[in-house]
Amino acid sequence: MSVLLNHKRPFALPIVEQRLDERPALSAAAVRTQRLKTWELPPMFHCSIVGTCLTTTELRQVLAKVGDIDTKVATDHALHSRGVRAAGQRDIAAKLLNKALDRRHERILKQFAKLATTTEIKAQWDKAVDDGDISGAYWAAMSHPASDRPLMNDIFGEVHMLSHLVGSSSRLDLARLRRLQLDVEARDEKILRQEVRLQAAAQDNILLQKRIDELEESLRRVQATAGEIPSASAGQRQDARLSEKLQAAGERSEAYEKRLAQSEAKLAETQSQLSSFADENLALKRELDLLEATIAAAADPVIAGSSTRHETLLYVGGRPNLFDRLRKLAEGRNIELLFHDGGVEDNLSLLPALVGRASSAVFPVDCISHSAADMVKRLCRDSDKPYLPLRSASLASFVAVIAAPLAAE
Repeated sequence: MSVLLNHKRPFALPIVEQRLDERPALSAAAVRTQRLKTWELPPMFHCSIVGTCLTTTELRQVLAKVGDIDTKVATDHALHSRGVRAAGQRDIAAKLLNKALDRRHERILKQFAKLATTTEIKAQWDKAVDDGDISGAYWAAMSHPASDRPLMNDIFGEVHMLSHLVGSSSRLDLARLRRLQLDVEARDEKILRQEVRLQAAAQDNILLQKRIDELEESLRRVQATAGEIPSASAGQRQDARLSEKLQAAGERSEAYEKRLAQSEAKLAETQSQLSSFADENLALKRELDLLEATIAAAADPVIAGSSTRHETLLYVGGRPNLFDRLRKLAEGRNIELLFHDGGVEDNLSLLPALVGRASSAVFPVDCISHSAADMVKRLCRDSDKPYLPLRSASLASFVAVIAAPLAAE
């Protein structure tokens, strides 16, 4: 906050708030081809455009080009405020801001440039929301020459409400996100230690094999020498010495071979553990990415659009104290969530009717009885409906499964 209060405005031009209906009249050809600049849009839209359509890094680069005095150390909130102020001015800062917006969203701007009516723009906007490409579509729709004020208000309202929906659920995931981060860090350290031990075991194998080769070569030399003994008495003594050496070499060879076999077994076990850790680490990182995306959306007005499909999902087992949170996450995806506690209080005889109502079913394998899980699988197979066992009864595992439609088992 101190950075923002002590900041001297680097912009020379005063703030000009120009209403949409006060813009200079354009020719019919210009209206069809020229997109609006930020200073031509109502000031109420500037905050959401800057926050939704540009990253903090891009905004920092724009302000640095116009000589903003503390761009490198200013807080994200301070940079956002300066960007919003610049959006309403028709000066070099505003022009650089508009260039940054156009450059970042060039692809989707070309798609919207083919549209001529508010109906087409609204349809393309709805498709972008379904695809999760809100930031580019928001700038393209708001700056389109055919967009009128009612359409702008509708789109602005959607972006505003999307931020509220994610904000209410992301707070519940912050603690879970931190725990996942710690779990991933601990798992990475464990994998690193396993890799070090694996490399040491491999090096031991190389040394053991080298020593075995040396012993075998020594044995061959001893055997060759044994055939060249000239006299019987000397030969007997030499035979005795050679036999002792051969026996000792054989014992050492057997010992090294035993150690080599033990090392190879240990190496195979370590490789198996490492593979298991890698798979679990991948699952944890996927859950972490999903939670980070959800929380990042809460910090920024843009979030992934909710699905327009309507599904009915049956959740069997789990922890009843999480049901309300699970339902809220499902509603954000336009999913109706049905619950059955897996036979703790709810009778298993209710499952056939619930499976009949549901489009698909999920159940956490760490919080459900074997009989309930087997019954859900059998009912889903009989009714040709997909089901999916969840890794755990956590919110993150549920977020991962509703992020995409279920495929039939």
